[in-house]
Amino acid sequence: MNENDIIDNYLKKLSINNSSSKFLNDDIFFDKKNKLAVTVDTYNEDVHFLNFDKPNLLIKKVLRSSLSDLICKGINPKYYFISISSPRGILNKKNLKLISNSLINEQKKYNIYISGGDTNYSKKISFTLTCIGFGKKIIERNNVKLNDDIYVTGNIGDSYIGLKILKNKIKYKNNYLKNYFEKKYYEPELAYKFTKILNKYANSSIDVSDGLYDDLNKLINKQKQGYRIYINKIPTSTNFKKILKINKLKLQDHLFHGDDYQILFTAPKKFRNVLISESQLLKQKVTIIGEICSKSTKNFLTNGNSVLNTADFKGYTHIF
Repeated sequence: MNENDIIDNYLKKLSINNSSSKFLNDDIFFDKKNKLAVTVDTYNEDVHFLNFDKPNLLIKKVLRSSLSDLICKGINPKYYFISISSPRGILNKKNLKLISNSLINEQKKYNIYISGGDTNYSKKISFTLTCIGFGKKIIERNNVKLNDDIYVTGNIGDSYIGLKILKNKIKYKNNYLKNYFEKKYYEPELAYKFTKILNKYANSSIDVSDGLYDDLNKLINKQKQGYRIYINKIPTSTNFKKILKINKLKLQDHLFHGDDYQILFTAPKKFRNVLISESQLLKQKVTIIGEICSKSTKNFLTNGNSVLNTADFKGYTHIF
């Protein structure tokens, strides 16, 4: 049984009288009357991250991953709560100082404030983050429109390369490349200034956490819509292209594994020029990678003239 089965079959019915829960069909709670948005995430060692070797960097990844859930909804985060479960000896003075200094920098960068939390003993280290923000509306999933452009912010794939380098599963020619990709893994670049553009133009939105293909399907969910995605239009960095060439790797094998924390969203074609223009003023990269089409048109990913088998591009799913 996977996480979606658990939600659909056992938990969703509990939310039926609580419209703010979005019927557990989004990664966010939104109380429109009080303009309150809340999201919760847990990160476990050996599941969501490799180890605790770099606590100053790991805490940035954990926090930014949680903030991303609000940012992709058009909400600027304001407060966060952090709970840490840890074996004895891990939360020593050295590591706590490293964590604290990183959180100070993150608070300044994103204008957020720690507001509570908890600590517990456990056999492996884990973090639970609750993030809160305020806004008049959110950009929900399940609201794509026929002929919408499909956009993504930033670049895709760097974080996955960083993970493979940390696992010693990929070659690199110099320390510059190694440091570049490890930084992308630990410090994903959030499009946190992009919320006002989302609120003006987007019909539907999600962050790319479990993988671009899987998250696109979550964005559409049970709507009667299909899509076309053009692999060659998915934005990647110059270093990403270099590392693929060095290792003789296929592009499509490294684009759909998640942990990018970029914003995947749809918007009407009539807004294309103004949306791209305003994004450039913010110095935020956005790229059109496809379009929403009718359900009668089979979903597909294309690479040039080739139609790819979508079964090859599944992202991450928790299995219980």
